[in-house]
Amino acid sequence: MKEKSTKPHLVYITAASLEEAEQIARDLVARRLVACVNVIDRVQSFYWWQGEVKNNNETLVVAKTQAACVDAVIARVKELHSYDCPCIVAWPLGVGNPDFLDWIGQATKADEA
Repeated sequence: MKEKSTKPHLVYITAASLEEAEQIARDLVARRLVACVNVIDRVQSFYWWQGEVKNNNETLVVAKTQAACVDAVIARVKELHSYDCPCIVAWPLGVGNPDFLDWIGQATKADEA
């Protein structure tokens, strides 16, 4: 569901390791699919997978982008990610520093998405 909008969005991704998260972050920023990424190492995740409860340490990736780039971000992360079914979810940002929210649109390239 591709939106042709510059509305700022937050993209939440989990990665198997710090190295994988850093690779994803660098790639997305270099391609200008996202304006910036925060990488938070070692979050503990509990989840249901293949019929049982799993528990692993993961690295959290939080990216800021615009609506028109979200589909491209999801596609690129899936290409780079080691998981069969990576967590990649996005939602619109409603309120924030207007200068920062404008910068997100300026720093990303929807036409290349």
